[in-house]
Amino acid sequence: MIKTDFSLSKNEILLLKNENYDNIIIGDSMIKKKQKLNAEFYSIINPILLSEEFQKRKTYLHHGKISVYDHSLKVSFLSYKIAKILHLDYKSAAIAGLLHDFFESPWQEDKEKHKFFEQHGFTHAQNALENTRRYFPEYLNPKIENAILRHMFPLNIKPPKHKIGWIVTSADKIVAMEVLRYPSMLLLLLGIKIR
Repeated sequence: MIKTDFSLSKNEILLLKNENYDNIIIGDSMIKKKQKLNAEFYSIINPILLSEEFQKRKTYLHHGKISVYDHSLKVSFLSYKIAKILHLDYKSAAIAGLLHDFFESPWQEDKEKHKFFEQHGFTHAQNALENTRRYFPEYLNPKIENAILRHMFPLNIKPPKHKIGWIVTSADKIVAMEVLRYPSMLLLLLGIKIR
């Protein structure tokens, strides 16, 4: 069920304790490291995450029964952690991960018939970048723009230019595998509707 309120739930706040991602953090003081990561991660993304426009994504279905909000938050956090481990620009990774699917409207509600290469999977990256430029231009840099634009590689044939883009692309695919819980919706993983 998609939430329609625009406040963070206890589960969203505790997202970073999700057992699926715990194995990336290794060390003696794991709890302190996780708390530090939580605080740093949210300090990077909160201005976007808490904005009214981004909160609307809680109502947009994306992969199966997963909201764009939840999917994007998970991609953002996984991208952040991978970039941090690799000593790359983790701030850009977190922002690009959060905004990679920041498209304008809920695509699963679109009743209009589109040609195959005009369907969501092929077009939403450009739409997400345009929407990001409209609402969050102050967060953009060339790495973030390219990561958003090319995160659908190999479906879109141009690969990312920067390591951050490869991280976001990979994190997106990993997180999107949640759709396997709903096998009948597998084509939605690619943003393709069969009518």
